[in-house]
Amino acid sequence: MTEHPTSHEGRQPLAARSQERARPRQEAAAGLPSDVPGGPAAPATPGPDVPAQPAGPAPAGTGAPGGTGHPDTAGGTDHPSTADVTGHPGAPGGAGHPETPGSSAGTGHPGAVAVAVSPQRPGGEARGGDGSARREGDRLRFVGAATRRIARGIDLDEIVLGLCRATVPTFSDEILVYLRDPLPVGDERPVAPFVLRLRRTDRLRLSDLEGEELVLVPDPDPTPAAELCEVRSGGALAEVLRGVRPVFGDSAAAKTALAELLGPEHPLPGGLRAVLAPLRGRRRVIGAAVFLRRPERAGFEPNDLLVAAQLATHTALGIDKAVLYGREAYIADELQRTMLPDSLPQPTGVKLASRYLPAAETARVGGDWYDAIPLPGSRVALVVGDVMGHSMTSAAIMGQLRTTAQTLAGLDLPPQEVLHHLDEQAQRLGENRMATCMYAVYDPVSHRITVANAGHPPPILLHLGGRAEVLRVPPGAPIGVGGVDFEAVELDAPAGATLLLYTDGLVESRLRDVWTGIEQLRERLAATAQLTGPDHSPPLEALCDDVLDMLGPGDRDDDIALLAARFDGIAPSDVAYWFLEPEDAAPGRARRLARRALARWDLEELTDSVELLISEVVTNAVRYAERPVTLRLLRTDVLRCEVGDDSPQLPRQRRARDTDEGGRGLFLVNRLARRWGATRLSGGKVVWFELSTRT
Repeated sequence: MTEHPTSHEGRQPLAARSQERARPRQEAAAGLPSDVPGGPAAPATPGPDVPAQPAGPAPAGTGAPGGTGHPDTAGGTDHPSTADVTGHPGAPGGAGHPETPGSSAGTGHPGAVAVAVSPQRPGGEARGGDGSARREGDRLRFVGAATRRIARGIDLDEIVLGLCRATVPTFSDEILVYLRDPLPVGDERPVAPFVLRLRRTDRLRLSDLEGEELVLVPDPDPTPAAELCEVRSGGALAEVLRGVRPVFGDSAAAKTALAELLGPEHPLPGGLRAVLAPLRGRRRVIGAAVFLRRPERAGFEPNDLLVAAQLATHTALGIDKAVLYGREAYIADELQRTMLPDSLPQPTGVKLASRYLPAAETARVGGDWYDAIPLPGSRVALVVGDVMGHSMTSAAIMGQLRTTAQTLAGLDLPPQEVLHHLDEQAQRLGENRMATCMYAVYDPVSHRITVANAGHPPPILLHLGGRAEVLRVPPGAPIGVGGVDFEAVELDAPAGATLLLYTDGLVESRLRDVWTGIEQLRERLAATAQLTGPDHSPPLEALCDDVLDMLGPGDRDDDIALLAARFDGIAPSDVAYWFLEPEDAAPGRARRLARRALARWDLEELTDSVELLISEVVTNAVRYAERPVTLRLLRTDVLRCEVGDDSPQLPRQRRARDTDEGGRGLFLVNRLARRWGATRLSGGKVVWFELSTRT
C-alpha cells in the first residue's frame, strides 16, 4: 500500500522510504526504548479489523482497509492517511496497516509518522461511522497499553517516566508533570502550604536528518515552566485541582490555572493546545499533568479528556503505591540497620570483618545477624545467627535474640549456657520461633576458642599455611525447639588463623545442597590463601569480598551474614599475671609487681600512672573481696590492667565531698586512663583500665 504524500492536517510530506531503512534510524535518533507506545514495531499480521490488501494503490472507487474518503483524491479513491493507519494517536496495538512505514501493532518507539497522527480528521466520516468506531477502539487499546506501562513502574521516577514515555509523542507533543512537595504518605496529613514541584517534562521534536527524511529526536529546550508553584486557596488552579476532572486549556478557568501553574514569567506559547489533568490519589490530589500539542497537529477532542483522565488516575494511584512502598522500604532498611552492629569492635588480639547481603532488593529485611561482643579478660564472643524467613517479623525476632545474646554475654556465661537461655527466650516469644546460632568465645591469651552450635552450619578455620578446615562442632538443635542440651568444644586457635562464621544463605541454594556449598567454600578459602603465600594471611576485607564472589546467579535464595575473625593472639611474653591475698599489704605488692613488669617491657615512663591507678583499683577490690584478687597486665598496642575479685558489686563513680576521706579513686582512674570499665562475671567482677603506650 503506498502512503499518500500529504496528511489531512497540512503537515509536511514524509519521504517514501522503505520501512527497513527508516525505522532503525528513527529509533537510533530518538534514543528511547523500543517499547514506547505508538512507535515502530514489527509489521503486524492484518487482523479481522484490517483486511489484508495487496501492495500498491487501491482500485478506484474502493475503500482502503478501515479508511475514510480522502477529500483530495480524485475519483473518491480512499487512501489511508496517517490517522487511518494508527487510529488514535499512538494507539498501542492499533490496527495499523502492516505495509505503512511508522505504523505499529503494539507499543514501540515513536516513529516519524507517529507525530503526524491525530484523532481529528476533517471529513473523516465521509464513508460512515466505521472510522469513528475504529478510533474509539484505538483509544481503548492506547489507554490499555499506556496504563500497563505506567503500572510497570515500582518507584516514583519509574511511574512518572512511564507516563511521559507512553504519551509523548503518541498522545501529546509535550508533557509536564507536577507533584506535591512533599508527597503525603498514606493517611498522613499534607503539610501547608500546598506546593507543586515540576517533577519531569518530556518533549520530542522533528529534525532533518539525511536530507528530506524526518525523524524524532529529544528536544533539549522544552516549554519553560516554573520549578515550584504554590497553589493559592480559592484560586483558579485550586478550583481545577479540586474538580479532579481534566479540562481543556482554552477554557477561562484553565487559562488562569495554567498561568498560575507555569508561572507568570513563563506564558504558554501561542497556538499550543493543552489539557490540564489533576492527579488524584486514593485520598487527595497529589499533582497535575499538562498535555500539550503543537499548532500543526490536530487539537484535543472531547474524548481525549477521558483518555487524560484514565492516564491521570492510573498515574496517581501508582504514585500513591510507590510512596507507600518507599516508606515501607525505608522502614525495612532502618529496622535492618538498627538490628545489625553499625561497626565491629577491634578487641585486643583479634581483627574482625563482616558482610551482610539481603536475599533481594525487594526483600531487604531478614533474620540473619552477626555480632562481636568484647568480654572480660580481653576475650571476645563471636555470634552468627539465622531466624527463619526474611520478613519484618523475622527481623524483629532477630533483634530480640541478638539483644538477649548480648545480655547473656555480659554475664560471661559459657557458650552452651548462652544457647540454652536463647532457646528459652525463643519459646517465650511464641510458637514456631525457630533460629540457628553459632556462639564462639576466643581467648587471645590462651590461644583457644570455645564453640557451641545450635543447628548452624559449621565454621571454617583457615590456617596460616593455606589449609582450610571445617571444624568438627556438635550440630545441636535449632533455637526454639526446647528441651535439648547444647554442647561446647574447646579448640586451638593459632596465631595467624582466620575463623569464618556464616549463615546458610552463603552455602545453600536451589542449585546445591548445604554440604556441597560448604565444600566449595572451603576450597575457595584455600585457593585464596594460596595467593598470599604460606607466611601471610589474606586481608580480611578482601577475603570477605572473594567469598561473596563465589555466589552464582541462582545462589541468592536467602540472606547472607558473614563474620571473619583473624586471630593474632597475645604472646606469653606480653602477659603478666598474679594472685594477691585480700589484705592491707596487697596494694603495695601490686605496685612493686607492676613496676618490675613495666621495666621488663621498657615502659618505665608509665610507672607513676600505673602505680597510682593500680593502687586505687586493688584497694577497692581488697575492701570487698573474700578470696584472692587477680592482677593481670597485657601489653599490646596499649597497656591494659585487669583486677578481678569475687564481689559482684560494680564500682560506681561519684563526686566526693571536701570532707570525705575516700571516694576519689575512680575519679582519678577516669581522668588518667585512656579507657576504663567494669564487667560483672558469674563469680564476681573485673575492673580494667587502659593506658596508651605512645607518648
